[in-house]
Amino acid sequence: MTASKLPAECETKEDVRAEIDRIDQALLALFAERHGYVTRMAEIKTDPHEAYDPVRIEAMIARVRERAVGLDLDEDQAELIWRTLIDWNINYEKGIIIGRTRNR
Repeated sequence: MTASKLPAECETKEDVRAEIDRIDQALLALFAERHGYVTRMAEIKTDPHEAYDPVRIEAMIARVRERAVGLDLDEDQAELIWRTLIDWNINYEKGIIIGRTRNR
């Protein structure tokens, strides 16, 4: 993803908003791609309890925090975003797995 304007090059609120909108579109595309993998994982798992893996979650959070620092991003903010995403994915996976096992 290449910026049309770097932050320091933005001279107006509209310039900044246009860049944020561009980034938001890219984020949505990445979330949609990630969602496809989450859906596939739910199809592979056989028990709803598999959706919650605390060891994996904490390893992911540690990586996110480390990467955030490397990107000069507040690691607490990054963790909050990822924990929200993970919680949503856990509930989504559980729903798919439960729905599939009920239909057998």
